[in-house]
Amino acid sequence: MTILGLILIVIGLIIPIQWMWIVGIVLAVIGVALAFSGSHGRVVAGRSHYF
Repeated sequence: MTILGLILIVIGLIIPIQWMWIVGIVLAVIGVALAFSGSHGRVVAGRSHYF
């Protein structure tokens, strides 16, 4: 999810599409939050890590 968010952010910078930039930021933030929670031992949605 984080990588997809970063890809959408880069595409949004290259091609000036506002919604792609916003969706990329949202996906990147959610992906980082899930990875951070999983790396600290907190089980999120039944998974202890997200790869």
